[in-house]
Amino acid sequence: MKFLSDQGNTSAAVIGMGYVGSTVAAVLAGEGVDVVGIDVDPALVAQLEQRRCWFSEPGLPELLYSGLDSGRLRVTTDYDLVADVDVVIIAVGTPVRDTELVDVYLRSACTELAKRLREGQLVILKSTVPPGLSRNVVAPLLEGSGLKVGEDFGLVFCPERLSEGQALQEMRTFPIAVGGWCPDSVAAAAAFWQRTIGAEIITCTSTESAEVVKLASNWWIDHNIAMANELAKLCAVLDVDVLEVIAAANTMQKGTGNVNILLPSVGVGGSCLTKDPWMVWRAARDRDVELNTIPVAREVNDSMPAYTVDLIVEELARSGKRLDEAKIAVLGVSFKNNTGDLRATPVLPVVNKLQQGGAEVTIYDPLADSGEVKRIFGLAPSETAREALSGADCIAVLAGHDRFAEIDFVALRESVAPSCVILDGRAYYSRETIDRFREHGFAYRGIGR
Repeated sequence: MKFLSDQGNTSAAVIGMGYVGSTVAAVLAGEGVDVVGIDVDPALVAQLEQRRCWFSEPGLPELLYSGLDSGRLRVTTDYDLVADVDVVIIAVGTPVRDTELVDVYLRSACTELAKRLREGQLVILKSTVPPGLSRNVVAPLLEGSGLKVGEDFGLVFCPERLSEGQALQEMRTFPIAVGGWCPDSVAAAAAFWQRTIGAEIITCTSTESAEVVKLASNWWIDHNIAMANELAKLCAVLDVDVLEVIAAANTMQKGTGNVNILLPSVGVGGSCLTKDPWMVWRAARDRDVELNTIPVAREVNDSMPAYTVDLIVEELARSGKRLDEAKIAVLGVSFKNNTGDLRATPVLPVVNKLQQGGAEVTIYDPLADSGEVKRIFGLAPSETAREALSGADCIAVLAGHDRFAEIDFVALRESVAPSCVILDGRAYYSRETIDRFREHGFAYRGIGR
């Protein structure tokens, strides 16, 4: 049985209007698909209806508002509207707590969907899950509708593979992996993605295979960053610039591409890299397979905030300053450059440790929501960089937003302490810029630099 008509326009529902769901809904609506976005949070729905979006993803708010204005996109808390669409995409959060999946949101979404599921619909799961969950949890919950998966409705897993800051481009250009319950499900999903966004399709032989695709990708990224962070620690004691080493190493051809060492930083955050490796680890352990690289990489990356604080303390000591008598201006508090996302940000433990050491801390991040910053950090953010930097003994750039290139530290030299340190946690300043800092009396220290 085919689960997607060849006739007429395709309509879709997106369940879960968080970062991933909003991106998917906005892109589909932008391509002419009639989309209903469903979320159980009435405040989030109200914000979107009022044309307010807390995501700092470039272009996403405008695309969402365009969809809403055109009527192609509707947002609601009402699950009943899923009965009218051809394709239902599940994009709810799947957090991990103590290496265990918290699947309450996914189970709830599937239970509500099952009450409205109708014959001929295609269900696409995009929420990141452990291998086997589509088959062993999602399918049985959906069959609570009385319909049979693979006969009455289709089911596929299509991993979400978006990077914050580039999500819209990647949504439109990245190949989409599809692993389905049956050949008809796979064919329907492939037709849907090709018809709507013209995506290249990578067909996986099972839902389990597609589930592991996402997990393997983030396992690799976390492991690669851990290597970069340990390389940075080595380069620091050798008085070698880690960025120079990485740039040269990455010119070496290997396999179908080049060596690709990622960049070291203050730490790893966000909703994926901090949890997905543990999802893999738990899935393996439950099947009596011990994965050793995951705990090691997680330990390395989780150690970086404390390592960053140690660098600050060390540089302050060079100028005869103790941490408990210093003012630290933290620029950038999100988990990644050029976003305002504070989920699992490694900057939070840095700020906490600085405060525990007695330092006065100010924070400034023009991309992050000030209310969220105050709630998470317990500090009201400065309104301007000049305000945050005033009297600072250390300027810690912990998220290297492009907007910070507009801040001229040299022009603000008289506003900071005479022996002010610039701590580069993720800005990756050029050698020329570092030399300019030093020419004007700043001390400089970077991760592995």
